Amino acid sequence: MPIPEYIRALRTRIGTALLEVPTAAVIAFDAERRVLLARHAESGLWTAPGGLVEPRETPADAAVRETWEETGVLVELTRIVGVFGGPACAVRYRNGDELAWVATVFEARPLRGSPRADGEEISEAGYFARDAIGSLRCRKHLRMFLDAAFDATGRTWFEPPKWVPEGR
Repeated sequence: MPIPEYIRALRTRIGTALLEVPTAAVIAFDAERRVLLARHAESGLWTAPGGLVEPRETPADAAVRETWEETGVLVELTRIVGVFGGPACAVRYRNGDELAWVATVFEARPLRGSPRADGEEISEAGYFARDAIGSLRCRKHLRMFLDAAFDATGRTWFEPPKWVPEGR
């Protein structure tokens, strides 16, 4: 999808400076426990379907919407896998724009639709067995998302805090 208008408006004010945004992503497992992935047209890297949470949109709605828009698969969200951020969740685009995100990652199951690329942002989409993912060129954050989603304990993942008050 094209750059949302509110992001475009912010960019006129801040230029290419770092912008931190909320995002939602989906790890959708089919009946064979394969994962739905999307290949970004610009970078050629594979990742989980997802994207920006629009103003006043819930992360859950953004997750379902982005998965549908990017892959043509309608999903039902089944749990929160985790909340991710930090160095692995950042990118500098070819035009110089810097973006960092905090991602709410959901596990899901497909309800209907077959994977297909949107032809704009996504060049390919499909289901992959976990052992096949290792041979794909992927975005840095995807491995974290997948490790958490495949965690047999089903716990919600987050990076343990490292911050402590000064003088402690």
